[in-house]
Amino acid sequence: MSPDASDAADTPVLVVHGWGGSFADTWVAPGFTALLADAGREVIGVDLLGHGTAPKPHEPEAYADLTARIVEALPDRPVDAVGFSLGALTLLRTAMAGPDRFRRLVLAGIGRNVFERDDEATARIIAAIEGEPSEDDNTSRLFAQYAHQPGNDPVALAAVFRRPPDDPFTPEQLAVITCPTLVVVGDRDFVHPPDTLVEALPDARAEILRGVDHFATPESFGFIDATLDFLDAVPV
Repeated sequence: MSPDASDAADTPVLVVHGWGGSFADTWVAPGFTALLADAGREVIGVDLLGHGTAPKPHEPEAYADLTARIVEALPDRPVDAVGFSLGALTLLRTAMAGPDRFRRLVLAGIGRNVFERDDEATARIIAAIEGEPSEDDNTSRLFAQYAHQPGNDPVALAAVFRRPPDDPFTPEQLAVITCPTLVVVGDRDFVHPPDTLVEALPDARAEILRGVDHFATPESFGFIDATLDFLDAVPV
């Protein structure tokens, strides 16, 4: 148990899903929130705009600031926060604007993509969502499958991809995030490796999940075990 484990017991854990997911599907259904509860931790669930129980506007401009729903959910005291994919990227932007709001961060399913933009890949994903998948791009097909899962709004999810583009992060921007941070990436994830991201964060380390791809990350035992241990939230 780490020296700040006593602080951890009183620290809520805010969890943010990835694109096409939701608090219920990504964190509740696999049992992750139950494990946090067994460890005595309060859980704050966030549904990003366009997802889950949140409103689902069809205009891309509505998604210009995805951090708003996280900021609204933050309590008056620091939290631990866990984000996957789009949720992790959005947590990064939230922490850049208010680094004192976080005790610890777990960022899963992001890595080299933090500093890059791939407009061609985004266009292929949007085309797949709208029924024109590329025959040789399995990743875009998987995104399209997520978009059409029960409860999802494919038009809203395509609009998330069409939102006004953020500038890529810079190491100078990330330097303000000084809390301990764990970056979790599967070695089969298209965002692997996470080295540049880890180097840009002042107090970060990486956990590489062997044989795990992007979409399998939140439910992988390696992710769950590493996250609970890092947050001093191992069930008793």
